[in-house]
Amino acid sequence: MKDAGVYLRHVLRCIARIEEYTAVGREGFFSSPLIQDGVIRNLQTLAESAQRLSESVKESYPEVDWKGLAGFRNVLVHDYLGVDLQLVYRAVEQDVPRLKRACEQALARREPSA
Repeated sequence: MKDAGVYLRHVLRCIARIEEYTAVGREGFFSSPLIQDGVIRNLQTLAESAQRLSESVKESYPEVDWKGLAGFRNVLVHDYLGVDLQLVYRAVEQDVPRLKRACEQALARREPSA
């Protein structure tokens, strides 16, 4: 298993992309299949990296619904015809910020500034 820092940094890179893509706002998101695809792809890959984090890392951040994230990833990957864009956007607004804070805190614990 790779060091948790590798996965945490990857999750944060995906979140940065999601934030960049959704800077156009709700209307921009819902009117652009290109933005929707970019957001969904980054949600998939961040969830994949998050799944690879150790249980001890996940247990340290109970504010993140780790099991829900894994389930959401499975829907995005395997049920792409049934993806609910309202749920995707709600995840971007509500869940991604919590995940970002948790990953930043976990990374700071592993890589304290000099």
